[in-house]
Amino acid sequence: MADYQRMRDHMVEAHIKRRGIRDEYVLNAMRAVPRERFVAEGMAEFAYEDAPLALGEGQTISQPYIVALMIEAAEVRPGDRVLEVGAGSGYAAAVIGQIAANVYAIERHEALAVPARRRVSDLGYDNVEIFAGDGTRGFPDQAPFDAILVAAGGPAVPEALKEQLAIGGRLVIPVGEEFGQRLYKVVRRTAASYEETDLGAVMFVPLIGEQGWSEDGRRAASNHKPGASRKQSLPEMIAEVAEDLPNFDDPAFGHLFDRFGDRRVVLLGEASHGTAEFYSARAAITRYLIAHQGYTIVAVEADWPDAARVDRYVRHRSASGREEPPFTRFPTWMWRNTEIQALIEWMRKHNAAIDAEGRTGFYGLDIYNMSGSIGAVLDYLDTVDPRAAAIARERYGCLTPWQKNPATYGRAALSRGYAECEQAVIDQCRDLLHRRLDYARHDGDAFLDAAQNARLIASAERYYRIMYYGGAESWNLRDTHMFETLQRLLDAKGPDAKAIVWAHNSHIGDARFTDMGATRDELNIGQLCREAFGGEAALIGFGTHTGTVAAAHDWDGDMEVMRVNPSRPDSYERMCHDAGGDSFLLDLSPGKHESLRRRLSEPRLERFIGVIYRPDTELWSHYSQAILPEQFDAYVWFDETQAVEPLGIEHHRGMPETYPFGE
Repeated sequence: MADYQRMRDHMVEAHIKRRGIRDEYVLNAMRAVPRERFVAEGMAEFAYEDAPLALGEGQTISQPYIVALMIEAAEVRPGDRVLEVGAGSGYAAAVIGQIAANVYAIERHEALAVPARRRVSDLGYDNVEIFAGDGTRGFPDQAPFDAILVAAGGPAVPEALKEQLAIGGRLVIPVGEEFGQRLYKVVRRTAASYEETDLGAVMFVPLIGEQGWSEDGRRAASNHKPGASRKQSLPEMIAEVAEDLPNFDDPAFGHLFDRFGDRRVVLLGEASHGTAEFYSARAAITRYLIAHQGYTIVAVEADWPDAARVDRYVRHRSASGREEPPFTRFPTWMWRNTEIQALIEWMRKHNAAIDAEGRTGFYGLDIYNMSGSIGAVLDYLDTVDPRAAAIARERYGCLTPWQKNPATYGRAALSRGYAECEQAVIDQCRDLLHRRLDYARHDGDAFLDAAQNARLIASAERYYRIMYYGGAESWNLRDTHMFETLQRLLDAKGPDAKAIVWAHNSHIGDARFTDMGATRDELNIGQLCREAFGGEAALIGFGTHTGTVAAAHDWDGDMEVMRVNPSRPDSYERMCHDAGGDSFLLDLSPGKHESLRRRLSEPRLERFIGVIYRPDTELWSHYSQAILPEQFDAYVWFDETQAVEPLGIEHHRGMPETYPFGE
């Protein structure tokens, strides 16, 4: 049985007090209200993670910190009459009701208002009333209010809400037409004067209503003019500007990406680690940029020493007799597949006609050797504590923020087995690192290899200790390491060097415009490239509606070819699917298709599948909110996709001994 009170207390201490909330009224109210009663069915164990959770109807229950921040900013006090706009599940209204005398909450979706009303009634919160209606008009029958809190972002502060404030009343509301929502506090000083304070950047669902946004994403006041023609739907707008993709082997495919050929760094994403079309498309773009735009660095989300063996092969360098075969640890299919095999052979052939100094290299960006070290952890725990090993497998299945399981994190941290094994596991990771790096020091080609491996040794213990517990710090360390490795490659190759990066969408899409940056203080290599290179970095995401994918259900599990669920109706993927067309390129660059960019800037769900896929819990495990046109400069769409074809031993027979995937 879950100890929700303990989880609630931990939430207040770890996610609210530590982030600066000091109002004791707010802290005590957050400790009192059972958030697990307000989340969707089956989500109770996730209730006390500091993240928003989907409710249905395209709405979310706000993360606990944001709820606390808004109530503190509104200075809610005993005896106050409070209006909340955007009641959702009723959670924030219930928390406010622990402080205020009366709370009136308005939710525009009847399907959410009814169960919310039932929840607060069942819990005995008789000072909280929830209604269905247009919250942008306020609740004049119960005005004036001492505080008004709005849990959705509008184009401006609705005049109706300002007019319903008491003198001295406080209104807290997110405002912003596109991605740049800001949280504002408005205080009514006199009958005709208001004071506004900017509390910082936030990301909320849109405020729909008479004095907010209309359903089609425009300011409501500008709609429904007499004789006005029907406005295009978002899928229709996508279809109008989408550029059809030729076949991968058609030179016109690569030519479509010439528009990014002058960038210092082109980052190519993927919505899963096991989809053939994503690999084939990235390979076609990479071949074109190497052949026609002078790119000499291909840097991938793989470990440095594994990629180094491939690099020796494609650049016709001699192999080291001491090195192990590359990419033999889970997930082997991520880099050992037919699409990568074809790209490697093309790079080797292309480089054969070029002087050694000008050849294009293949490099790994990731922390060394994460998959190998995880394997060592699991081997050790299987021996000394199988229960801790089972927890570890679940934990390592959540290495991306899109797949984290907060309840498992909590169990792992409290596990006696984990606590007893921690130092031994860290020692084992460090020993493994030293052992595997030893052969890399004997690679005579480059100071770059030796220097990079030395840096990896220096940071190993800290990284694995952080990774052991999970959270933003481990993610940030990993992506910062990948970015710094990319920078060193560019520096080593000279001021004119240009790089192509392959990594998951969660790494290459700007984290500031996803839940990663907005709610969890996580960054990624895409964000760091934009901050360092500005317009010289192009971030290109990839997506699909349905098909098959190569993935495992758990870390270190067997690869399976799984069916990908059709995309959700409230997702960016569904908008692209409804646009029609089998495959297309959507150019999201600033200054292009601005009307579409504005419409796409409403936060929506986006799907992220890594090496783990759990279709049965897809909404919770693989979707997160994002703002697509700020996350990426372009988006490559394949409506139906197929799983990658892994390479087995049978693919290597007859290959020369120098082949990087030879057994």
